[in-house]
Parts: sequence; structure tokens; C-alpha cells
Amino acid sequence: MGELGSVTEERFEVEWVTELSRGIERLRDGGVGAAVLDLKLPDSKGVETFDKLVQAAPGVPILILSDPDTEEEARQAVQHGAQDYLLKEQADGYRLRRTVRTMMDRRAAEAVCRENALATITLDSIAEGVVRTDLCGNVTYLNGVAEKMSGWFREEALGRPVADVLRLVDSVSGAVLPNVVVIVTQGDKNALATTKCTSCTLIRRDGLEFGIENRVAIICDQDGNTLGAVISFRDVSTARAASLEMSRVAQHDVLTQLPNRTLFDDRLTQAISLAERQSKQLAVLFVDVDQFKRINDTLGHGVGDNLLRSVAGRLTACIRRTDTVSRLGGDEFLILLSQVECAEDAAVTARKILRAIASPHIIDNKSLDINVSIGGSTYPADGRDAASLVSQADVAMYEAKQRGRNGYQSFRKDMNTRLAKRVLLESDLRLALGRKEFLLHYQPKIDLRTGRVTGMETLLRWQHPERGMLLPATFVPIAEECGLILHIGQWVLIEACRQAQEWSDSGLGVVPISVNVSAVEFQSKDYLSGVRAALIATGMQPQNLELELTETVLMQDAESAVVTLLALKAMGVRVAIDDFGTGYSSFTYLRRFPVDTLKVGQSFVQEITADPEGSNLVGAMISIGKSLKQRVIAVGVETASQLDFLQRHECGEGQGSYFSNPVVAEQAARLFKSGVQEGMVH
Repeated sequence: MGELGSVTEERFEVEWVTELSRGIERLRDGGVGAAVLDLKLPDSKGVETFDKLVQAAPGVPILILSDPDTEEEARQAVQHGAQDYLLKEQADGYRLRRTVRTMMDRRAAEAVCRENALATITLDSIAEGVVRTDLCGNVTYLNGVAEKMSGWFREEALGRPVADVLRLVDSVSGAVLPNVVVIVTQGDKNALATTKCTSCTLIRRDGLEFGIENRVAIICDQDGNTLGAVISFRDVSTARAASLEMSRVAQHDVLTQLPNRTLFDDRLTQAISLAERQSKQLAVLFVDVDQFKRINDTLGHGVGDNLLRSVAGRLTACIRRTDTVSRLGGDEFLILLSQVECAEDAAVTARKILRAIASPHIIDNKSLDINVSIGGSTYPADGRDAASLVSQADVAMYEAKQRGRNGYQSFRKDMNTRLAKRVLLESDLRLALGRKEFLLHYQPKIDLRTGRVTGMETLLRWQHPERGMLLPATFVPIAEECGLILHIGQWVLIEACRQAQEWSDSGLGVVPISVNVSAVEFQSKDYLSGVRAALIATGMQPQNLELELTETVLMQDAESAVVTLLALKAMGVRVAIDDFGTGYSSFTYLRRFPVDTLKVGQSFVQEITADPEGSNLVGAMISIGKSLKQRVIAVGVETASQLDFLQRHECGEGQGSYFSNPVVAEQAARLFKSGVQEGMVH
């Protein structure tokens, strides 16, 4: 064994043990590059000896030394995993050293192969693509994922420039990216920032594109010399698409897919900056659907949502591609007109919108007629920032609502004062019912032949603690907009029925009472149950209650109105059409509506003596009512000449200041008992 360590050019460090047990202990301690085994050690048992050594150090190559008489055992040891065997008589120094060196080199090569194979398996198993290049940027390796994503097989890609195999472009600009591998491997220190790319697109060999993230790292040897580079990359198409969708959802309204307030504010801010630089103007329109709540309350939120989608589509069709329509929330929309020459341009667009929205919307096979109120502001006259412009447009929109809805108003400074008063009034209105500030007045209906009081119309008043007595025109529209009208209307109905029953119980006899019903109440899904509850709670006989509805209310959804009216008639409640002649009902619907009374509007009665054509129209209305076998009541009678005309045309009843202004309950009871003043009718 001394031959292994005696030659200077190939000296081995040799340890020599004479017993198998000691050899096993040494192998287990590690640090042994190869073992030479004599099968004739004192405690050796042939091949079993070899097996024990293998178990002690399975990775150590073993050379067997044998005598001619144990050569068969040596061959068996080779079959069990020994690298080779030599006969002792042939094992001179040179042959022994060469055999050991060959044995160790072979085992080292096998270890490298195993390591390379394991590395390949590992790289093929990860989810990222890996490409290795030489110093010139030519491909020397691709893993399986890289093959799949690039479209190049390993054998085809080897030796090709990496830019041919990995075709990378910028995801935003579409520009071809520089060969960062060559830049990095050539030692450009400024390229360090480009060794990671999070917005790349990989174009596969067949043209399919992947959004990827990639990293480039230099490969160096043990001495720090650059050998090449390795590129790792992964497919982020799904994650990038999900991120874009999340960004889109965060900036768009889910229902209409329009930009939301966040995106609108961003666009408006940018448009203001551009307008400032170019000394241009822009405009903001605030659009609100009139009385949208009744759609949700009567037809359901599904119909309401579809209606909002229809409105969104029409708004978008009314503007230019450079403008923006945004849904602010609920039934409110914002529009940015990015460039206008003057404020009148915004008014032109607003009028276009009013016409577009007014056309019937077909929703779930129903034809719905709606309108919008629009307010507008312009930059820089009405505000120099996004918040101010939106706020001023909002103020102008409320002004449009106060002026009767279905219109457009551009912002004026005096609107702020009126809006502040309106907001304060709404705040007080929310407390009025609880504070018992509402009260009822009653105006008698008079038989124009006898002067007898035939019934009382209930009229709501608000005793405001600071502003005094307020008429319904001042606060009912606000109550309708903010949803309070349902609670107020139910209070009016119950209180009117209670008062009528109190009059009856006091000995006045039956006092028919009428109550006005708003569109919001009539179209509420709980309206019928509310009427029924009021009758039960007060003991009022249904036939002594008359509900007054305008033609406009009935014609908003005529088919549904017929159903509700029939249900009221089934209860025994009477129905009157108020302000007859001011709406758009056809004679066909007048015949279908199960009503008991037509009330000729005050505006027509006032024209009796002022306009011959007006008097003819009132005469025709009276004739229509009589032909339909309905009571006809003329409202707003103020003069003896008006009364004379009505009597000559055989109008059955009248109501107005000529007979009596609305009065409190005690005065109404006296009027009912005594009738009107003698001579007022005859």
C-alpha cells in the first residue's frame, strides 16, 4: 500500500488498517476518497466483508486485492458493486496508482452526471422558465417551461442568440427590448436596473404572447470570471389580467359600467389642467332622474336597475368621444364636457339629453316615461377645481327640480342661498311629524242646486315654528324627494278619517271626506294595505272616504293604475280625478278608470268669464262627466259669474273661496251643519 503514497507527481494520502472492523469504523468517520480491500484480513469473510464496507460507506469506490485462490470471490465483489479487482502479484506501484486514480475519476464523473441530471430534473420541475447563455449571449440551456413558453426545443435553441429564442417587447409601448443579457455580461454597470423586468411581453415562436416577469443574473466561476448569464421568467398573464380587471372594477360602476366618481374626478382634474394651459373652458353637468324612487317602490329594484342602464346608454349617446359620463350613485350622473366654447354649449347638450331621456324606455315589456333634471357649471367661471365644479352643478340641478323638474339650469351664485334654505327646510321637515307640527284644514264641497255641504276636502298645513303656516306647495315636493311623503300621507289619511268619524259620533251625521294622494303614495306597494289599515283603525265606513288623484298620477302607469283603482273600489272607497283636463288621459282610459268624480281644474274655472273658449271647454268637461255618469265638481270658484255659468251648465257641485276658504275642524263642523250663507247659491 506504500506504493500509493511514494510517487511525488501522484501522491495519495494513505491510511492502512489490518482489521476489517477498524476499516469500517474509519469509513464511517468519512473523508475517504477510495478504499483498497484485501479479502484475506484476519476478521474478513470473503464477499460478506465487502458488503459490510459498502454499507459503512456506500459512496466510496472500492478496489479488491486478491490472491489467485480468491479471484472468484473478487469477481463476486465486483458484481456486488466493487469498481475493479487486481491480483496481488500484478499490483505493482504504477498499475495500482493508475487503477485507483481511474476508479476515483470515474466515481467523480458519475457524481457530476448524477448532479447534472438531478439539476435538470429540478429545473424542469419548477414553474419558471430558465435559459442559460454563454458570454456572447448564445443559448446553452433551456428547461422544459422555457421550451413550452418560447416554442423552441432545446436542441434547436442551443447556440442561437438569446434574443432570437426569447423575443421580448415592452408591454406598454410594444417596443422591442434590448438584449439585456449581452449588456449585463459585457459589464455595463448602468444595466443593473434593467436586469429585472416586470412589464415584458414574450412573443412565442408561433406568435402567441405571454405577459412575463423576468430576471437576468451573471454566472461566474470560482475565480469571479464571467461565464455567461441565466434568465429566469414566469408567466404573469393571468395575474396581470386580474390586476387590470380589479383596477377597472375599482374605477367603474358595477351596474352601468360607466366610470365611477373616482375615475371621473381624475379625468376632470386632468381636463382642468389642460384647459388652464390652453386657456379653454369646460363644463360639468349634474343629471338626476326625476322621481326615480317611485320606480323602485312600485316596479321593483330590478326594473329600476334596467332603467338606469337605459339612461346610461342614452347619456353616453348624447356626448362626444372626448367627454365622460359617470354614474355618481343611485339615480345621479355626472358628465364632463371636456371642451366648450361658452356656457351655452353646455345648455345645448343638456337640451339634447332632456329630449333623449324623455322618449319612452321599454323595460321588461313596459313602456316607462321618465324625465331628468340637469344642472351645469363651467370652468373657470363657476369654479377652478373639480370639487367646486361638481358642487355648483349639483346646486344648479336642485334649482332645476325646484322649477318643476324636466329642465336645465346653469349655476348662478344666488342659487346657493336658496339651496341652503331648502336643505334647512328638509331638516325641519324630518322632525315635523314627531313634533306634531302638521294640521289639517277642510274646504267644503257645495251642491250648486241646494247650497248643502256635500263633503269636505282635507288640506294639509305645516305650522312651522319659525316660518309660520306653510302650504303644501312649499314642502310636499321636498317630502316626495326625500321619501317622507309616505309617512306624512299615512298620517293625513288616518287623521282625516278620525276627524270624519268624530264629526259623525258628535251628531253631525255622515260627513264624506276626501284626501289627496300623491304619485309616490299611490304607486307604493303598501298603499292598499295602508288605506285598509286607516279604515280599520278609525272605524270609518269606506263609502264615506274619497281619494283624489290627478290625471298625471294615473297616466304614469295606466295599466297598473286600473288594477289599484279596482282594488280600492272593491274595498268600497270612492275615487275622484283631481285637476281634470290638465293631464293627458284619453277618453278610453276615462271609461276604464273606475272613478266616481271628476274635478274640473281651477285654471279652467278661472277662464270661464275671461275667455269664451275657456268657458266652452269647461262646458265640454261637464258634459263628459255627466256622460260617464260621474259627479262633476268645479274647483276654484271665486265669483258669482263663475257660479252662474256652472249652474247654467248643470255642474253638480262647486268648491272655492266664493263659498269658503279652507278652515280648521271646528269651523268646518259649523259649515257642514248650517250650509253656506243664504243667497250665495240661489
